[in-house]
Amino acid sequence: MTHDDSASPALHAALAAVNQVLLGKSHAVRLAMSCLVARGHLLLEDLPGMGKTVLAHALARTLGLAFNRVQFTNDLLPGDLTGAAIYVKEKEGFVFHPGPIFTQLLLADEINRASPKTQSALLEAMEERQVSSDGTTRPLPEPFFVIATQNPVDQLSTNALPEAQLDRFLMRVSLGYPDAAAELAVLRGDDRRELLAELPAVLDTAALLALQRQARAVHASDALLAYVRALAEHTRHAAGLNYGLSPRAALGLLAAGRAWALLDGRDHVLPADIQAVFPAVALHRLGLCDARQADAVATRFLEAVPLP
Repeated sequence: MTHDDSASPALHAALAAVNQVLLGKSHAVRLAMSCLVARGHLLLEDLPGMGKTVLAHALARTLGLAFNRVQFTNDLLPGDLTGAAIYVKEKEGFVFHPGPIFTQLLLADEINRASPKTQSALLEAMEERQVSSDGTTRPLPEPFFVIATQNPVDQLSTNALPEAQLDRFLMRVSLGYPDAAAELAVLRGDDRRELLAELPAVLDTAALLALQRQARAVHASDALLAYVRALAEHTRHAAGLNYGLSPRAALGLLAAGRAWALLDGRDHVLPADIQAVFPAVALHRLGLCDARQADAVATRFLEAVPLP
């Protein structure tokens, strides 16, 4: 039984459109789409030139979202993101000029090249979906997503994201190198920027918000909830970890599993849905490894917890 016959075709059309631009990365694209449907923020970690920025642009265009990109550098200030009040002589007072964060999809490019102070400026926006400035709280547009890219922390001029900020990202995903067929197609094909410019908007804001509501309504049985909790509990006692998954992380795992199930057109979550999203949702919260090693490490945890 499917949850909503209209949901799966719309999402699959969006996935197909993004996969036309980012070749050979269908699993990573599906994770990214699940993240946004689950109302989460996405961290893309990989070497330069792997397509992180292309994926963010493609998602924005396909989902019909207002889009801003900010290149994070070591001299970027918090006000450069959130905006500032500027004195206007004609009005004899200060007028707030919103920064680029006031958009539906913000691409924070190379987030770990900025100072920790500027990185932390995103925290309130990501968690509360609002910005406080000069004593005034201003709501951000709906929906509001942050897609941040970062190079691996062993790259020059990078600052590791603090744990509190890592926890605000529902998923961390690595694209990795393309396979031979995909890379040859890229070499033979059109420029990615030209393909992005031609990408149609498959969904709009109203449709995406409706899909998010549908994802929250996907059923999770008591046995499935117990499985999610068992996975979180196992990480809290696993050897070599200083800390395990928090209750908020467990809620994120469930939300991502619901979105993954919706992409299959189902009205209920299966253990396989939780397993599919577990590496992207869990490992950056455990401080274990970079995203390129996530699947191998996650297998060890998944095999240790019995299926319901």
